[in-house]
Amino acid sequence: MILPATFTAELAQRFGERFATGAAVRDHHGRDESAFAPMPPDAVVFVESTEEVAALVRACAAHRVPLIAFGAGSSLEGQVLAARGGVCVDLSRMQRILAIHDKDLTASVEAGVTRLQLNAELKDKGLFFAVDPGANATLGGMVATRASGTNALRYGTMRENVLALTVVGAQGQVLRTARRAKKSAAGYDLTRLFIGSEGTLGIVTEVTVKLATQPEAIAAAICNFPSVDAAVRTTIAAIQVGVALARCELLDAAGVRAVNSYSKLALRETPLLLFEFHGSESALAEHAAAVQEIAHEHGGVDFVWARAPEERSRLWAARHNAYFAGLQLRPGCRSITTDVCVPISRLAECIEATREDLARASFPSMLIGHVGDGNFHVQMLIDPNAPAERDEAEVCNERLVHRALAMDGTCSGEHGVGLHKIDFLVAEHGPEAIEMMARIKQALDPLGILNPGKMLR
Repeated sequence: MILPATFTAELAQRFGERFATGAAVRDHHGRDESAFAPMPPDAVVFVESTEEVAALVRACAAHRVPLIAFGAGSSLEGQVLAARGGVCVDLSRMQRILAIHDKDLTASVEAGVTRLQLNAELKDKGLFFAVDPGANATLGGMVATRASGTNALRYGTMRENVLALTVVGAQGQVLRTARRAKKSAAGYDLTRLFIGSEGTLGIVTEVTVKLATQPEAIAAAICNFPSVDAAVRTTIAAIQVGVALARCELLDAAGVRAVNSYSKLALRETPLLLFEFHGSESALAEHAAAVQEIAHEHGGVDFVWARAPEERSRLWAARHNAYFAGLQLRPGCRSITTDVCVPISRLAECIEATREDLARASFPSMLIGHVGDGNFHVQMLIDPNAPAERDEAEVCNERLVHRALAMDGTCSGEHGVGLHKIDFLVAEHGPEAIEMMARIKQALDPLGILNPGKMLR
């Protein structure tokens, strides 16, 4: 869109060099880790306070200019793309850690603080922030997409780990959604309304999160399996007998091959599970022995322990880099990355049907997952110059989503909706629920300026 001259003059005067219209800056803010072509905004504003965000929102509302919030740009479903142009508000400079209440196990931070930044601050206090999506995402972005990751099995997702938010609404009003108390029965739960709303209802500028204490002992182990099915059934059996797993990650053979090449490891290139246990030394020994016995019953071999912090860090760094490792399987490719989540009792069935489907595809793929909570990801590596491959991948994605929904699952366990999964929401929630969501959007953003084109058609 063409920004009004009076509007651009107003922003240039207020923000100076932090109001940018250069092509390189705009292009950077018009792309994420999805396979969508770049959709740059018409301008980018680098804000440094809640008050500046509020002023920017008021200016955009007065001129009917779309506004898209941007953190680290690590989203996978096109959440930060400027589908209708407008202004991108970059919150990455809002990096103050406002307060750490170690006795209450809470911390309050600005939206641009990253999870690694927060954990570095907490390290000497014996605390950590447990939600770990892999990417060094900002806390504001993690709220917006309702992020989770490898630790969700034990510690929960952003939904369970956020206590309160400061949000700028679509008219520029500033509201705090809750206090720091661990629970409340006072009024509507506005905090949960904004978690996962992808910047369509308001712009998160401050976050208060729960913290966890560093466990007495941590141990990690890897175990190879003859098949993905055997690995998944091991996970299901371990959870059903009550083993307290902190993390349980699956890589298929292609994923292991990619990780070996990218991270210079020498793992056996068969499907594997990567476990992590937290707790006392005695509890670790008990639970690890139980998992090892279950794994052997399902054909698991090479149960290898990693107790030293550097060994564990190397394994988890390799897992977190699996997305980039996958890209190296087909140089020059783009990845269409998707995820679903199903009840754990249906996980093996869903994964096996998905693998059979992908085996017939003309492009390579890999499957990884946080299988302990029924969530898995598929990375489809397509030639960006072959439209037929993209169409084929989208058909595979559609079949996967409908397969998950038929099992009472969801179209996305953690990636979110963005531009990619809007059309699955009616099938998942029903038209009445979508109508309710549309009414909430209309009530909170009557001008439709907040991240338009996302979440709802």
